[in-house]
Amino acid sequence: MIVIDIVFSLAVGAVLGIVFYGGLLLTVRRLVATRHPGSLMLSSLLVRTAIVLAGLLLVARGRWENVLGCVVGFTIGRVAVSRIWLCT
Repeated sequence: MIVIDIVFSLAVGAVLGIVFYGGLLLTVRRLVATRHPGSLMLSSLLVRTAIVLAGLLLVARGRWENVLGCVVGFTIGRVAVSRIWLCT
């Protein structure tokens, strides 16, 4: 069961990474059109961070292996968004 939990944590971490960095990408693209860029950046940071922390807490379930899997998945999500961003 530990392997299944780690693979699940890895997948959830990848989704969280895509959500976090994809949201950052959307925020940066909207900065030129907004009248209040500071409040947009701050609110975006708070919402993205809250989503990632909630997801990490739900996945962790008190096991460091799950946290490690989630962090590795989060990094994979960051790399995926970076590659997609560079290709567009």
